[in-house]
Amino acid sequence: MKLFILLILSLINGAFANELVIYSARNEQLIKPLFDLYKKETGTTISFVTDKEGPLMQKLKTEGANSPADILLTVDAGNLWLASKEGLLQPIKSKILSENIPAHLRDPENFWVGLSVRARTIFYNKDKVKITDLSSYEDLALPKWNKRLCLRTSNKVYNQSLVAMMIAENGEAPTEKIVAGWVKNLATTVFPDDTKLIEAIDAGLCDVGIANTYYFGKYAATKPTAKVGLFWPNQKKNGVHVNVSGAGITKYSKNPEAALKFIEWLSSSNAQNLFVDENYEFPVNSKIKSSPVVAAWGKFKQNVINVSKAGELQSTAVKLMDRAQYK
Repeated sequence: MKLFILLILSLINGAFANELVIYSARNEQLIKPLFDLYKKETGTTISFVTDKEGPLMQKLKTEGANSPADILLTVDAGNLWLASKEGLLQPIKSKILSENIPAHLRDPENFWVGLSVRARTIFYNKDKVKITDLSSYEDLALPKWNKRLCLRTSNKVYNQSLVAMMIAENGEAPTEKIVAGWVKNLATTVFPDDTKLIEAIDAGLCDVGIANTYYFGKYAATKPTAKVGLFWPNQKKNGVHVNVSGAGITKYSKNPEAALKFIEWLSSSNAQNLFVDENYEFPVNSKIKSSPVVAAWGKFKQNVINVSKAGELQSTAVKLMDRAQYK
């Protein structure tokens, strides 16, 4: 009888080892190919729920210890930081992840890791701006850009993270002065998303703007004759602001060992190529080459301030943008 019970428990554990449940803030078309490839390589079945990061985190809170989720997969270090601070994740210890992922793209407290890199950089209208006129994020606050700048709304976490990282680098008072200068230089009202901002630059409604690189990749793929150019700012300073999409193991995961193996796999060559190529992102693993399209944008120096600062200083950044009347 005892042997029979042990056999049943072994079968149950084996079944759990071949199943994972993932809550993902990334779109299904981006993650489903990864899940399918992992099942093909390992036999592990992955069930998933997709939604915005806010509802997913609320779902984890509501479910508590009854949550079926093993992994939270989301965008922006600010969201990952928040998930860890709200007690939704458990610590990760992995030599593989430490080797594959640079320290500035991992949580210093080891609750989450970045899995792909996106740069928030400067874009410009090639007919109206000389590349020699561009230099830094801070430079866009100068009077020479008056009525020439486009920005996305401050309500989006991407700009909140950018400003948070600028606070970490420059201090709060200097950053507020820069953001106020941006607002003064706006050519039009802020945009709801990066794609519309890039469209506005292409149409000549503004000369320069700040957006994530993958939006440009998607736009250029459909409009190869676009007049929009990409510029890497702050190369003589600390480098371009980067952020991540990433993952953590949920606090109440029923299968943390399998969850860790999957996250480790996501940092490996097969997964990295698929993960980043589909969305014009950069690999987090420096051993992996970017796609030809992304590589054609040229090499650049990343800002290596730990991306967790995007979360730590997010509240400060939001208040600063409000004071600067950045809508």
